[in-house]
Amino acid sequence: MSLLKTVEAKFFQSEIPYKPMGKYVHFLTIRITESYPLFQTDSELNKARVRAGVKDKTTISRLSMFKRKQSTPERLVGRELLRNYGLMTAEECEYNVAFAMDNPDCIIYGFAIGDSGSEKSKVVVDTAFSITSFDESHESFTLNAPYENGTMAAKGEKKSDGKVDGEIGTVTARINQQDHIRPQVFFPSIVTLKDPTEASFLYVFNNILRTRHYGAQTTRTGRVRNELIGVVFADGEITSNLRWTQAIYDQMKSNNTINPPDPLDEDDVITAAKNAIEALMADEFIVHRDFIGDAFVSLINEVKTLTGSEKGIQAILQKADAEAKDYAKKHISKKKTAAKAGKE
Repeated sequence: MSLLKTVEAKFFQSEIPYKPMGKYVHFLTIRITESYPLFQTDSELNKARVRAGVKDKTTISRLSMFKRKQSTPERLVGRELLRNYGLMTAEECEYNVAFAMDNPDCIIYGFAIGDSGSEKSKVVVDTAFSITSFDESHESFTLNAPYENGTMAAKGEKKSDGKVDGEIGTVTARINQQDHIRPQVFFPSIVTLKDPTEASFLYVFNNILRTRHYGAQTTRTGRVRNELIGVVFADGEITSNLRWTQAIYDQMKSNNTINPPDPLDEDDVITAAKNAIEALMADEFIVHRDFIGDAFVSLINEVKTLTGSEKGIQAILQKADAEAKDYAKKHISKKKTAAKAGKE
């Protein structure tokens, strides 16, 4: 039974296909920082030197949000839900340790377990870039690690004779400087799902909507909100994150809505993002059906209604789980049997 009324069944596969069948859905997402997240490698924020816009040929440095920094938190949210509703246990499927190979997370997002088997991810995420430049999008903080008494000084250590060496002791050297990304920095990102079934579409959609923390130290900072502005069903891939970001920059610059050091206004960004993607889609050489702007409102409202009730989210998860297990039974078990036969 169909869960959605706003999207025609022709855009979905009836079951998860083993080979690529040329159906794509692209989630048009604006990732908005709401605290001070860290997207870094080797203790430095990730950044890239690129052209400012499609038309504006000035070269600037932009913050980068690598693909795993985006996909991993989203799939972990999905795994949490599967455990919560009894469709997966921590013992049978542990992320990056022992994959069960037959649940929605494993089949949709993929896995690799050496000789035991692998499944290519059907979710494609590429590096996202900040609209504003690196210099306008980050700031440096001095971090410290105080002792339990709330100060940076430890009490003196006891000697062998029981006497304390000093009343206050030495000041800790546990002080460090770290660059953080500022709040209200915007990362346009296109998340692509290949050959979606209705259930896998809703599963990935829900994961994007629910994920709230990205980057390092996710228990303490890293708050990010995903604002979806539309979805595009197509028979091929669409523009890159970088080109969309550059097109947004051109739009905002021409409208005089980039005024450093002030942060970008969210309404201005959303408007520019919609206009930019519509212009870019008009130049594509693929068959596509766009749900952007007013056309997207009824779809996202229906999805939020479904995912906002226990009955609705259970229906999505159960249908996605049934499809994953059916796929695993048909294809994963065959690969495992073939691998075992090869060893013998």
